[in-house]
Amino acid sequence: MKRVLAFACGFCLAGSVANAQTVESKYGVDSVKTIENASIYSEFLKQKNYDEALPAWSYVFHNAPAFQVNTYMKGEDLFSGLYKQTKNAAYLDSLKMVYDQWIKYSYINPRFGEGYILGKKGATLIQLGVADEQAMKEAYGYLTKSFEMEGAKSHPLVVQIMFYTAGDLMRKEILNREDYVNEYMKVSRYVDHALKNAKKTEPYQEMKGRIDGMFFSSGAADCGTLDRLLTAKYNSAPEDVENVKSIVSLLRRNECEELELYTTVTEQLYKMDPSGEAAYSLATMFMKRQDWEKADTYLQEAIAKATDNICKGDYCMRQAQLKLAKKQYAEAKRAALSAIQCNPKNGAAYILIGKAYAAYSSNYGEDAFDHASVFWAAVDKFNKAKQVEPALAAEVNSLVNSYTPHFPSKDEAFFRSVTEGTTVKIGDWINETTTARFTK
Repeated sequence: MKRVLAFACGFCLAGSVANAQTVESKYGVDSVKTIENASIYSEFLKQKNYDEALPAWSYVFHNAPAFQVNTYMKGEDLFSGLYKQTKNAAYLDSLKMVYDQWIKYSYINPRFGEGYILGKKGATLIQLGVADEQAMKEAYGYLTKSFEMEGAKSHPLVVQIMFYTAGDLMRKEILNREDYVNEYMKVSRYVDHALKNAKKTEPYQEMKGRIDGMFFSSGAADCGTLDRLLTAKYNSAPEDVENVKSIVSLLRRNECEELELYTTVTEQLYKMDPSGEAAYSLATMFMKRQDWEKADTYLQEAIAKATDNICKGDYCMRQAQLKLAKKQYAEAKRAALSAIQCNPKNGAAYILIGKAYAAYSSNYGEDAFDHASVFWAAVDKFNKAKQVEPALAAEVNSLVNSYTPHFPSKDEAFFRSVTEGTTVKIGDWINETTTARFTK
């Protein structure tokens, strides 16, 4: 083992020698030896026999650096494995040199350019658990440069690790709050773009949840801090639409609509770009002020201008909430159904419909039995919410337990000739077919 460690350390020091070599072809100076050693190290790596793989891999790396991209991918596996086994820092140095040479020879497979490789470099170092602050800063530098170069093409894992690392650096007071907020805004724009353009949006929805959760629990996201940081950001470029959009989005997500800054930026955004998003931002502002009429007007505009189902579904849900708050129950249902049309797995919309039914119960029919029968339809909607979105199970179960005691009693049902399990029609705007159930 001492021999192998000495070899690895020597490998780290030999980079300049490798770079100085003249390679006549992609196979190096001896094509037979290159192919032979590539086969040898590949077999050893399949067995995770890193010590035996090292000499053969080293030959290919030094003598045929342009041979194939697999040299670098397997080199990543090799030194990551050796480091995990030994925790010897020399292997991290070797790993970094693998990435550096990969960048130099990235032309052998243009699919993996410098930005991609830097992302791999930073992410791998973080995943290997670099602990000291300097190493974290170094890895974070690779990640941010990768994100800068790759933009919307950045790998989601790289972006997530970059943001997690930013949070760690902020907690260590190496990164200030303003930089952290700016990082969040950049990452949010990346996720929003992916949600609008990716073929599979589920991973990005999950990513959005994790990123938002981390940011809003970080302590950097209180309205006072955002007001101070974002006012300066707005004043620096009040005519920059993308800048204003990001500020509006961040304030809205953090429920800072009561800030004077929010009023300023939302009105400015609507003036420059009267899009659905801008109209929605104004709507949330007026909802905070309980100016329901203006809020409803801008919500209708936002829904009409929405360019994708995700946004339209969000706007419809907010409208449904507004209508419910105004006790316009039939309209609340219509808005919630529109949200469901945009996203059939929107369990929250079914919950809202159930609450609208329950709130209307005292207005339905002619007597106590009629009133109570509405709760059958309400509970049906709650259960439907759990069916389409299992994550809501705990909330749904709580609602069902709260509303079930409001079912009609068997005594009330007796005079209606309604028995347990009978199919019952609930009319009016509710217009649901349900099943009779009774309190015990």
